[in-house]
Amino acid sequence: MWKSLCTLFKKDCRMMVSGKFFLMSVGFLVLYTLYVNFGYVKFMDAGLYNVYLYDPAGTQTTVSSLVQRVSSKEALDTILLDDTNGVGIDASTGEPQLVFYEGTENADRHRVDYALSLLQPSGNHSAEVIGSNTPEQKARKEITCELLFFEIAAVGFLGIAAVLFKEKGMGVIRVHAIMPLRKNLFILSKLAIFLLSDLLFAILLTMLNVGLSDTVSILPAVLLQTALLSLFMALTGLTCTLLLKDFRQFTLAYLLIAIFVSTPVFLSANTSVKLDWIGFHPFYHIYMGLKNAYFGTPTAGPLYYLGYAGAIAALFVAVQFVFQREIGKEG
Repeated sequence: MWKSLCTLFKKDCRMMVSGKFFLMSVGFLVLYTLYVNFGYVKFMDAGLYNVYLYDPAGTQTTVSSLVQRVSSKEALDTILLDDTNGVGIDASTGEPQLVFYEGTENADRHRVDYALSLLQPSGNHSAEVIGSNTPEQKARKEITCELLFFEIAAVGFLGIAAVLFKEKGMGVIRVHAIMPLRKNLFILSKLAIFLLSDLLFAILLTMLNVGLSDTVSILPAVLLQTALLSLFMALTGLTCTLLLKDFRQFTLAYLLIAIFVSTPVFLSANTSVKLDWIGFHPFYHIYMGLKNAYFGTPTAGPLYYLGYAGAIAALFVAVQFVFQREIGKEG
């Protein structure tokens, strides 16, 4: 059994290295790293909001150096017209009046609090420091988690379909139908190659974008969550590929599944706002499991892992059933 599995695994490795999927993975790794280090981090390092103050009588005496003073109301209106995210403070009457373009309720409340805090920066305030991540490190971990989740759930899912459709076209499944091998070795070999490639991708992506020192401490938890997500998506991809006739039919299913799987990232990433219904989305908990791993936060209890294991086991049984049916057709 092990000898046959190793033979299949070597064959799958050669096909992956010689195919476009390997080059695509390397390309995405380079693209993600450039984006994080030269785009995202610099963007997140920008200031929150620009705050402008019109105070002709000088009534505000404890103003932060971050506040930009203007010479007239007209100048305040003009600058806010260009900087619609900025906040203006009109203190010409002695009582500060906030002026800004309306946005969402939560964002507006945050802008108001931030602007008012700059009028009294030396007030008697105390803050509790939570965690040891700097703002930049927090941003790096968040975006790396999101990119890894997307890579496995969307790109990797597409990759396994491309490889299997290529093998179907080459008659590989037809050959397996007549070979004296255990049929589940074909499935296990595919799972092993994509699992190892996803784990390697996770290691490299984390090291290049989070840093070596932090990677060492969080890597075991990150790899565990990566392995669970990789197996889940690989089995889902195998099931869809075996059920559908060609890659054209798979494309529609892929778009629907990719949108559904990625929804938690688009709706809950990099924000403290949590939609009431998002907790019912199964992939929200999977995404949060990976995010918690990056921040060293304990993941949900045994129920989380039991549910994950049950879903993977059910998918494996489904793949075996569909594969046996496909072999019957080819035979």
